[in-house]
Amino acid sequence: MRQGLRDWAELLRISALFTVPGDALAGAASAGLRPDRRTALAVGSSLCLYEAGMALNDWADRAEDAVDRPHRPIPSGRVKPAAALAAAAGLTAAGLALAHRAGRPAGLVATALASTVWAYDLRLKHTAAGPAAMAAARSLDLLLGATATGGTVARPSLLPAAALGAHTYAVTSVSRHETQGGAVAAPLAALA
Repeated sequence: MRQGLRDWAELLRISALFTVPGDALAGAASAGLRPDRRTALAVGSSLCLYEAGMALNDWADRAEDAVDRPHRPIPSGRVKPAAALAAAAGLTAAGLALAHRAGRPAGLVATALASTVWAYDLRLKHTAAGPAAMAAARSLDLLLGATATGGTVARPSLLPAAALGAHTYAVTSVSRHETQGGAVAAPLAALA
């Protein structure tokens, strides 16, 4: 059982979870509001949607990982593909339910976020639209915290969401070429 938990922790990249609550908390702060129970629901929603994305990512990349990363949980047989897909669906449902408990506007933002996560993992990741989809997801995550806390998308939250999206776009663009080496245009554009 302990090994099974380790396999799932690896698939879900549990160590990266500590970065997730910051978006929702930054969203509340950008709206000029103190975090409250609805902010906590947004954080829970964000965590679930992030984990859904991790499971779905590895499910979608299972054929590629079988060649390039056979040690990963799915290609190594430690986690069944159907279980990873079911986890992604269940975590998405849980994330949406938590957001809807924070109010209809937060539920709508979480629905857009979940749709972006699924579109990115299943279709957009390896396309020119991949960095934009990842940027949209991070921006929506910040707006989820603002919307859940305040009950509506606060105008002051739009600029921080856009800045986070621009940063994410740059990092994602650079990371897409990190194994190819040599090209400096993307890193320089990201730095600018």
